[in-house]
Amino acid sequence: MTRIAIIALVLVAGVLAALAAALASPWWSLAAVPVLLLGLLGVRDLVQRRHAVLRNYPVLGHARFLLERIRPELQQYFVERNFDGRPFDRDVRSIVYERAKGTDAEEPFGTERDVYRPGHEYLVPSMAPCPVPESPPRVRIGGPDCSRPYDMALLNVSAMSFGSLSANAVLALNGGAAAGGFAHDTGEGGLSEYHLRPGGDLVWEIGTGYFGCRTRDGGFDAAEFADKAAHDHVKCVSLKLSQGAKPGIGGVLPGPKVNSEIARVRGVPEGRTVVSPPYHRVFSTPRELVRFVARMRELSGGKPAGFKLCVGSRRQFLAVCKAMLEEGTTPDFIVVDGAEGGTGAAPLEFADHVGAPLTEGLLTVHNALVGAGLRDRIRIGASGKIATGTDLVKRMVQGADYGNAARAMMFAVGCIQAQRCHTNTCPTGVTTQDPRRARALDVRDKTPRVRRFQEATVASALQIMASMGVTGPEELRPHMLRRRIDPLTERSYEELYEWLGPGQLLVEPPASWAADWKAADPDRFTV
Repeated sequence: MTRIAIIALVLVAGVLAALAAALASPWWSLAAVPVLLLGLLGVRDLVQRRHAVLRNYPVLGHARFLLERIRPELQQYFVERNFDGRPFDRDVRSIVYERAKGTDAEEPFGTERDVYRPGHEYLVPSMAPCPVPESPPRVRIGGPDCSRPYDMALLNVSAMSFGSLSANAVLALNGGAAAGGFAHDTGEGGLSEYHLRPGGDLVWEIGTGYFGCRTRDGGFDAAEFADKAAHDHVKCVSLKLSQGAKPGIGGVLPGPKVNSEIARVRGVPEGRTVVSPPYHRVFSTPRELVRFVARMRELSGGKPAGFKLCVGSRRQFLAVCKAMLEEGTTPDFIVVDGAEGGTGAAPLEFADHVGAPLTEGLLTVHNALVGAGLRDRIRIGASGKIATGTDLVKRMVQGADYGNAARAMMFAVGCIQAQRCHTNTCPTGVTTQDPRRARALDVRDKTPRVRRFQEATVASALQIMASMGVTGPEELRPHMLRRRIDPLTERSYEELYEWLGPGQLLVEPPASWAADWKAADPDRFTV
């Protein structure tokens, strides 16, 4: 209301100055004209729906768009960063914005990347490109124990909870998923009406707090889980073991964001900071984990069930593989969350120094499942700064079947990366529970942006694959992605990494895996 009052005062001052110019002295018009123009601009900013920044910061918000027009010098000065932490060479956020608005276009001149920089990667084009498929392929999620499989899109909305995100942001994301035919992961914050109302396909995720299916003492409520998992919009159920940005600790939702509605959805006290435990109550061994995922599938009526983790110990993951083999059941999917992933609040040390990056995580999970003879039963999702078609293709070369995007989807609904997520003062209404700020995010405007971004990014991935001479993700191979080691040397992923053969761990583990495979115990998480 403060901004409305200020603009009203400006308009009143302009009218008074105009009256003074008419009745007293024409010199008053020098003040009346600019003041009235500012007031009218403020009114326009308040009622328009395209720009959330202008709705929350009328008049002043135009300074941000002025800086964007003077790019790239000012953007670089203000420390814009690409997703791998280097100073940006071509702003990824701009790519997302352009695709979301439907204005994605080619750029003049050549690349701004240093292609001889160690670590630079590139995909290998073919001298015989293939036609681009008319429709994007989908990934069948559902192993032999799943009676209700789901066909997953190549790119989906990654886990972001209601509470961390505003109701309008959730509505826009789910509406975009419904319009585009892709899935929306709820995050661990419970299943809210905003996830269900637009009708998008959902992956219902539960974490260590069991929000949405929580007993009074914080345990898992099987009956409530079964009741909610039966909803038609819930297509898969997922157990969150760890998050890439903060593996080994639970999630945090600051008290100022826990309003009465979020408290009801999560089953927690209003106004108090919610800290999820770092560990699960429902399992303590690899075998118990595998059994619980199977129980989730049963409680959901046969829908695909899986888990998400940021990879740490290879030995522990191999222990889970051994548990799958001995129990005779597997999850239907595993989502690998890279340590480079983002979050609304996490200790800096965890974000920077704990957990495997997505590349190493994918390679570990993919090879472990292949070596244990389980890969054909389990689909792998990749989550961690996926924003472009190139990102998606690279992750599929590294072992993923599909990708999930969080930060890029936030950009699509208007996030400007102000890094105020934990303060409840998000300037664009994306990560706030302040109703005045959240109102700035117009659901009708942002919903089609989510659909357009996903559609354009998948189309880009298909076009890249066609240029590589493959007709679909199943034809991608490790030799098709190369990395520069130094200015004179480059290697393919086939040469850089060890790739296990089907069932190799069961017959004769290679020397580099033998010790971990031998020590892996399905009945305890050996460090």
